Amino acid sequence: MAAVTSFRRYARIVKPVLSPTGRAGVLRALPHLPSIARLYWRLFRDVRVGLWPKAILVAGVAYVVSPIDLVPDWFLVLGQLDDLAIFLLAARAFLRACPVEVVGEHVDRLAGRA
Repeated sequence: MAAVTSFRRYARIVKPVLSPTGRAGVLRALPHLPSIARLYWRLFRDVRVGLWPKAILVAGVAYVVSPIDLVPDWFLVLGQLDDLAIFLLAARAFLRACPVEVVGEHVDRLAGRA
């Protein structure tokens, strides 16, 4: 139960990064980006997380680095925004597909409570 509670607390920080609602939400989440990146890395390396969530994250990263895009990068702003949108959708799907207990455990370790 404690893992679920800490996951919900951490989700309040992660949510503005994965689905920003205005400039204030994004600015509030920016200092937490290193912790969020460490959380994703730990979850990616954890053997208790299934193959499908990991494949979702890899597919999102592969889309960003791939030269094939839905909107070509030579459209100045739109080309980069589609890459960002696909990556954020993949990151959100990865986090939601991971077991809640595992995410809560890693959140506790990152917060220094374990």
